[in-house]
Amino acid sequence: MKEFLIGLIFLIGVAVLTGIGFLILPLFLLLAFFLRIILAVLLVILGIWLLGKFIVFVWEALFKGKA
Repeated sequence: MKEFLIGLIFLIGVAVLTGIGFLILPLFLLLAFFLRIILAVLLVILGIWLLGKFIVFVWEALFKGKA
């Protein structure tokens, strides 16, 4: 009888965790979507910053001796 009760508790626990995971799935999908957008924006900002650094570097290299 003890083994039956342990098996039943285990199955109930698995069912509860499966239900929670099923309910949290849309949240994970939404978080992944926003994370993709945030990473894309950060990469664009990084690219603009690196472009500016490169332009300043080239500008200083070209006009260093002419000042």
